[in-house]
Amino acid sequence: MLTVDFDRLGLRPGERVLDMGCGAGRHAFEMYKRGADVIAFDQDADELATVREWFAAMRDGGEVPDGAEADVKEGDALALPFADGEFDRVVAAEVLEHIPADIQAIQELVRVLRPGGTLAVSVPRWFPEVVNWKLSEDYHNTPGGHIRIYTDKELVDKVTRAGMDFEGKDYAHGLHSPYWWIKCAVGVRNDDHPLARAYHKLLVWEIVKDPKALRLAGKVLDPVIGKSMVLYFRKPDAA
Repeated sequence: MLTVDFDRLGLRPGERVLDMGCGAGRHAFEMYKRGADVIAFDQDADELATVREWFAAMRDGGEVPDGAEADVKEGDALALPFADGEFDRVVAAEVLEHIPADIQAIQELVRVLRPGGTLAVSVPRWFPEVVNWKLSEDYHNTPGGHIRIYTDKELVDKVTRAGMDFEGKDYAHGLHSPYWWIKCAVGVRNDDHPLARAYHKLLVWEIVKDPKALRLAGKVLDPVIGKSMVLYFRKPDAA
């Protein structure tokens, strides 16, 4: 399930793109399908190995256009191993809330983006995240977990101070917020609770079948309780 709107990002075939903190690779796979030259970047070697396997399977299965390329790269978000202005588009989805030195990470994202290029940053939205933190210490107080809750104003300010122009925001995954509220209320590791199990089946149905009713429900709920906030930026053209 995608968080970033790649049409809004302006992604075009042949462009070089970075998925910073790619995790399991959901955004990297979509950009590859769209014909981009993709680098999936993360610090988790095991996840990157799986992403690399999926890239190969997509290529072998004819799921990507001719000329599209994809690779993985392991490293540190605070010192990206790429040249200045190397990428046309950069995505950082659900990453910055995990990084203590978020300003340094943002500066690196901006550095590797070419002038005129675009950046999409998504983080957990303030209100749904506050509810989760209030309901459960275990939700965020874990190694590698969420260490901050962003307001839209704070994150826009941090990214624009790094040299980007703010172009707009969106919200996603409105159906997912109630699931996490339930999980936090009954225990984030209590997957067998009847309510959590029933709601999880609903989300699997949404992801696998994409029924019209849930698609419409998502459109209604996203602006109100969307779990993710997505911000879009453009790097000013060089003088």
